[in-house]
Amino acid sequence: MTSDSPLVRLRLDFAYDGTDFSGWAMQPGLRTVQGELEAALRMMLRSDRARLTVGGRTDTGVHARGQVAHLDVTEDEFQRWSALRAEPSGTLDIEHVRARRLNGVLKLRARDISIHSVRVVPRAFDARFSAMRRRYEYRLRDEAARRDPLTARFTADVPRKLDLAAMQRASDDLLGLNDFTSFCKAREGATAVRDLLCFEWRVTEDGAYSARIEADAFCHSMVRALVGSVVGVGAGRIGEAELRDLRHARLRTSRFTVMPAQGLSLEEIRYPADDEVGERAELTRARRRLEDQG
Repeated sequence: MTSDSPLVRLRLDFAYDGTDFSGWAMQPGLRTVQGELEAALRMMLRSDRARLTVGGRTDTGVHARGQVAHLDVTEDEFQRWSALRAEPSGTLDIEHVRARRLNGVLKLRARDISIHSVRVVPRAFDARFSAMRRRYEYRLRDEAARRDPLTARFTADVPRKLDLAAMQRASDDLLGLNDFTSFCKAREGATAVRDLLCFEWRVTEDGAYSARIEADAFCHSMVRALVGSVVGVGAGRIGEAELRDLRHARLRTSRFTVMPAQGLSLEEIRYPADDEVGERAELTRARRRLEDQG
């Protein structure tokens, strides 16, 4: 790829079962989502320059149903990937065609990754910095729930009876723009101020408890720590007033545990309209630069 080659930016929407991955990011000697997906792209595009930028970096064992990444390809690579052939169903949905071709390669080496769509986006689109908010789901089962083997890989077990009403009250108390230092591993010098927009619990059809957690962004391990703190309330180990005090203290604490990765899934990343993605990315980058300087 020469420096003057015209480039096309593509957005990939995809999902994966994180059980057998050592997280998203490439790591020498370890199986990662980025490693498998970039290897499949190199094979399909016949290029060694496939590089992905992801919207939400997931840790070891964390799943995703709504992950997003972007990729730049040359015009020639794009045309080969998008070339229409006779489709068995008679459809000419080109986003589906691109996704199906990449899935065909993934089936050979990474069946635990599935591509939903591949579409052209403005060059200003950035999967990481253009994001407005991210939504996660955390599934857990207390000792009173029946264990379902079909969902066990995606559900954490808590060996106690939990008070769901108390957990919801504690979750409500955490909402809003706050400093979440007590709940995350923030980068040195970076702020842990985040706007927690939603933290709602429900009972699933299989009897598990599921939390919907949404914010503008999350620090490392923040979602699992938030869940661990309200589970502590639900189990009677932490009082609701104490949890408020722990949040205000803005100090890492051992009063609650970070929940296991297996119960967590990245469900959705929301972006502005195409004509606003560049402005959003610049605002996010500017904020990160200020954090690094501060």
